[in-house]
Amino acid sequence: MKLEGLRVVDMSQFLPGPFLSNAMVDHGADVIKVEPPGGDAGRGVGLSEHGESVFFRNLNRGKRSVCLDLKDPKQLNDMLELCDSADVFIESSRPGIAQRLGVGYDALSARNPRLIYCSISAFGQTGPYRDLAAHDLVIQAVAGAVSCNLGSDNKPVLPHVPVSDMLSSALALAGIMMALYRRHTTGQGDFIDMSMHDAMLTCFPVLMGAPFVEKRPPDCKNERNLGGAAFYRVYETLDDRHIVLGGQEPKFIRNLLSAWEREDLIPICERGPGAHQGVVVDYFETVFKTKTQADWVEWFKTIDVCFAPVKDLREAFDDPHTHARNMVLIDELGSKHIGSPIKYELEPGKPSFTIPLLGEHNGEVIDP
Repeated sequence: MKLEGLRVVDMSQFLPGPFLSNAMVDHGADVIKVEPPGGDAGRGVGLSEHGESVFFRNLNRGKRSVCLDLKDPKQLNDMLELCDSADVFIESSRPGIAQRLGVGYDALSARNPRLIYCSISAFGQTGPYRDLAAHDLVIQAVAGAVSCNLGSDNKPVLPHVPVSDMLSSALALAGIMMALYRRHTTGQGDFIDMSMHDAMLTCFPVLMGAPFVEKRPPDCKNERNLGGAAFYRVYETLDDRHIVLGGQEPKFIRNLLSAWEREDLIPICERGPGAHQGVVVDYFETVFKTKTQADWVEWFKTIDVCFAPVKDLREAFDDPHTHARNMVLIDELGSKHIGSPIKYELEPGKPSFTIPLLGEHNGEVIDP
């Protein structure tokens, strides 16, 4: 596997850091999860099965757990010695906490100059917001995402996908890989300052015309990807379920409207998004209410259009394509795991389904 021989020491908790190291352990890295005496708070999140929360097992499978109280001098020294042999160190505390605990970048890199140190925090290590408490929702609000996520009453609604958590984790993984590549040339490690807020701000290139050029917020309901295009919206079906149209290219516009013999609407859609497309939206809302979701799935099989049924999460993970891509894995107990999305032809990942108990590997990892 790609990361065999790489040692990762991860003292992060909850989602971004553990998701990052989970991607690495799936591809061969030796990930040592360092937990405080109370354990990773993620151990108690959500429903449990076979003694472990589903949330925790999907982020920490295959890792080794050691439990250390870094306020104890002996255990802090154990941590420092552990990091002496590490290639990567991950932490997700508020800025300054790792330094106060004695495991900041300066302390660890002085002992191990080849160490890649990745810090994932809400707002980063610099700036006026660096010390503020925040999880995903706060980040999405400050970064402007919640303002674009409007309900039918034009008021912001709760975003249901932790985008800043997941994106900051993915970008941190990319950052670690780049730093490891550079280390081959220089022999030097590096410090990665990964801000969830920074990551969230990178999500909006399609919406930044109005803020950058006209110095105003986007008119969300009429923007390209936020409801202002008839071919990029959610529609209700006869059985009170939903479908989506998700592509505005001219060929898709012409294919669908020609099939419905409404070529008169093509020029309206080809003008681009905006309030003028309201007449097309009204027409689509009426048409899509005439058949069930299943009927539309069948009907669209012969039309080249970006179309999909809106599936719930049970349906999404039961989908035959999901299983064909090995995105649902089943362990020997029958428990399900989310598969690895990074797929190599020559060295595919081999997820381990062992879930570490708190401190299970202290005797194995820490010298007595």
